[in-house]
Amino acid sequence: MIGDRRLLLVLVALSATLSVSAVGCAPRGESPPPPEAATDPLPSWNEGAAKEAITTFVARVTDPASPDHVPEAERIATFDNDGTLWAEQPAYVQLLFAMDRVKSLAPDHPEWRTQQPFQAVLEGDMEALAAAGEHGILNIMMASHTGMTTEEFETVVKEWIGGARHPKTGQPFTRMVYQPMLELLDYLRANGFKTFIVSGGGIEFMRPWTEEVYGIPPEQVVGSSVKVTFEMRDDGPVLVRLPEIDFIDDGAGKPVGIHSHIGRRPIAAFGNSDGDLQMLQWTAAGDGPSFCLYVHHTDADREWAYDRESHVGGLDEGLKEAEARGWTVVDMKKDWKRIFPFEQ
Repeated sequence: MIGDRRLLLVLVALSATLSVSAVGCAPRGESPPPPEAATDPLPSWNEGAAKEAITTFVARVTDPASPDHVPEAERIATFDNDGTLWAEQPAYVQLLFAMDRVKSLAPDHPEWRTQQPFQAVLEGDMEALAAAGEHGILNIMMASHTGMTTEEFETVVKEWIGGARHPKTGQPFTRMVYQPMLELLDYLRANGFKTFIVSGGGIEFMRPWTEEVYGIPPEQVVGSSVKVTFEMRDDGPVLVRLPEIDFIDDGAGKPVGIHSHIGRRPIAAFGNSDGDLQMLQWTAAGDGPSFCLYVHHTDADREWAYDRESHVGGLDEGLKEAEARGWTVVDMKKDWKRIFPFEQ
């Protein structure tokens, strides 16, 4: 599920009618790496402070002779997903999925034609959807994500993610991932790190495709969840998704999710919004060496340039804290040679 704090921001971005069309799913690593990748593990990163900070930290914690050496079992790295590993504009991918699900389920629910917020989705009326607020979005998520078994939901997600295109670029969502972050994931794993996704997105929405796209298996995905119950049916046991929130893995929920699912404090954490701030704070508070990185969206030409509304009414409290505490801040326009795998 999308964290409640972030829902209205999504609706602001949905100012135009969005449509998602079917195509084939591009596998991870489809685009050939640039020639320098043979010697540079981060070829899509420009030389500069951000890239140097990453490689210096990895060298420190992996060198057995270093006073900051960290045993391999403790090299835990956590990554937010939306806006950190893949694009979150003009709307969160999971919300687009939910809206498409409402459209596909509508023939079985004729009452939705006159019932908000479903009417707004069916008519593409984003103003009415915004007026429905967080409660309306929650109704959409519950109607589109529950009332089925976990296996049925996994099938639906796989079919959708394998055939949906981004409304602006026309690319499959599985190619709207950040090439520099794919390289970073591989670089960390090559140096003994275990990489986890810790996202406000739905855990069962992400798990069906994260291994193919990021190389992160489903057991290393932490996210928001609905309640699930066991049922014994005529054809065998099943797990059924209920229309009740179980856990929101956003903001202060992220350290809780890390504790519950991982059981170790990360030594490296990567995010891009106030919803990731507590995860970064938790990581930085560890006894040993730590590394925190904040992705700042500054490239209006190749991606989007935007800041985030904070809990306290300002912009990007997370960015402000990252700068104040000396965490690594990635300026996408300056620090990344290319953003998406499909760029030449």
